[in-house]
Amino acid sequence: MTWREGHLVFYPLTIFLKGWLLIYISSGASIYYAESLDTIAENLKEVKPTLFSTVPRLLEKTYEKIMAKGAELTGIKRKLFYWSVALANEYDNIKPQSLWYKMQLALANKLIFSKWREALGGNIQLIVTGGAACQVRLIRIFTAAGIPIYEGYGPTENSPVISVNCRRKGGTKFGTVGLVIEGQEVKLEADGEICVKGPSVMMGYYKRPELTAETIIDGWLHTGDIGIFEDGKYLKITDRKKELFKTSGGKYVAPQPIENKMKESPFVEQMMVVGAEQKFVGALIVPSIINLKEWMLHKEIPFTTIEDAIHNPKVLDLYKELIDSFNAFFNQVEQIKKFELLPHEWTIDSGELTPTLKLKRKVIMEKYKTAVERIYS
Repeated sequence: MTWREGHLVFYPLTIFLKGWLLIYISSGASIYYAESLDTIAENLKEVKPTLFSTVPRLLEKTYEKIMAKGAELTGIKRKLFYWSVALANEYDNIKPQSLWYKMQLALANKLIFSKWREALGGNIQLIVTGGAACQVRLIRIFTAAGIPIYEGYGPTENSPVISVNCRRKGGTKFGTVGLVIEGQEVKLEADGEICVKGPSVMMGYYKRPELTAETIIDGWLHTGDIGIFEDGKYLKITDRKKELFKTSGGKYVAPQPIENKMKESPFVEQMMVVGAEQKFVGALIVPSIINLKEWMLHKEIPFTTIEDAIHNPKVLDLYKELIDSFNAFFNQVEQIKKFELLPHEWTIDSGELTPTLKLKRKVIMEKYKTAVERIYS
């Protein structure tokens, strides 16, 4: 890789980004800052970066825009677009692909995916993502499209990397956060909590000795994340310890895998699973307005406002069918029984998301308390 080229920065200066900035600076790379989140597309074409780091939410947004463009195509172009995406969704970086598959993928790259790469500036060699769980489907599809995505992991308290997928042979497995980096020692507690020891572990929380003592025990940083090792070496995050909740029946539910799976639907923009101390699991769902509008147009259902749309019986039936189809991937306890559609997207400015675009669950629970009460009324 040619590191001494442009790198585009377009999200807040979290510890994740600061770590990358040090790599860019030490390698003599040029760093460009996007004017705003709304100008990223134009800035990518201007800078033509070879690499950029991002959070999964922005990758989801990028994919949604690509799919929206594809939906506008007609005839053979539309068929080729969806054929290419379906082909990419079968890509596996570990299992050998047949010659026939490789030939088809090469054709898809030439006809369709080359345009995706051009939209990202034409020079992208890889994208690094972190800060939250990334949908495996997105990593698979973008990688097959010649835009490799490497997911990494580490909390701010570890400055911040513990593991990362990498380009070397055997260095990547989709659905995991990769191999533990050199200099880090990792162990899993009995409950699956990931603990790390190494020179990058923080000294402690500023003027919070009690919290520091709870978090760093005998030199081991307790991350609060739950994980497993796949194939004995690839670290996989299964959930956030503090986000696990127990239903009134005493069963534990991990919300992230459910949310990530259901966000694969083009009709789900954002989602939060609820159900702590309740009889069943529910969900708050922010619909994808663009895709919902298109569906309503196709079904000849008048669209006036999103507020009216989310109360339309046919729209509610659509989301009920969608949830029922995804519930098949989960056990009885984890299945969503009721849901509420919300009219407005969650953002940093409105207070529901962190700077790395993770859900502020307590804030959302409080802000949409009435909607949650309707689920369990």
